[in-house]
Parts: sequence; structure tokens; C-alpha cells
Amino acid sequence: MGTNHRPEAVKRAPPAAQAPGHGPYSPVIEVTPGRIVVISGQAGVGPDGKTVGADIRTQARITIENCAMQLRNAGCTLADVFKVNVYMTDLNDWPAFNEVYAEMMPHPLPVRTAVETRLLRDFVVEIELWAVKP
Repeated sequence: MGTNHRPEAVKRAPPAAQAPGHGPYSPVIEVTPGRIVVISGQAGVGPDGKTVGADIRTQARITIENCAMQLRNAGCTLADVFKVNVYMTDLNDWPAFNEVYAEMMPHPLPVRTAVETRLLRDFVVEIELWAVKP
């Protein structure tokens, strides 16, 4: 019987970290030095290369799943992520995005930045992640 023991956490939110009224992110994260893994921006693309969904919730879920897959390829999980950059075509979709994000991202939540911009194809969200390898 094997165990999935993970080494001691390499990221943590300092005890005094707080941001009044903030969303699903940490205002500050401390990362133990180690190997950094960065993935290129991911979007809601299925295995066939076609965009999955047109709404923010569907694309956010597929995009985060694609991010998790890329992290697995590098020996990491979403729990190892310490920095997230989110690019969206419409920041009015931010509350709906946050619902999906909060459901899928483990604690302590990474620090995060969001920007409204035009994106390639018919994407409504693109996500870039930085992780520290355990």
C-alpha cells in the first residue's frame, strides 16, 4: 500500500497576511527557494485543439484543468502554484470566474493579478501560473 506523502509545504501565507474584502487569493505568499516551474498562458482548449465553451465558467474550468495538466507534466500540482496571472476579455465576468477559481484552487491561495485585454481566437480567459516544485 503506497502513500502519496508530499514534502513539507514550499509555500505559505504569512500569519499576518490580510487584505480587507479581497477575493479568492492571498495578498502575500512566502515561497521556500527551490525549482520554479512556469507555464505559458493556457486557455479553454480541448484535446482536438478547439475552444471548449463560450461562457466564462466553462472556459475557466477547462483552462484551470489545462493548467493542472501542464503542471503535472513538470511534477507539480495546483497546490504548488504561488502566482497566477489572469487575462480576461471582460472583467464584468470576474465574479463568475472567481466562483470556479475558488472551487478549484487549493489553499493557501496563490497571489494573483487580473487584466482585461483582447485574447486570441474566441478565448474569454487565459491563465499563466508560476509554481515552486516540491
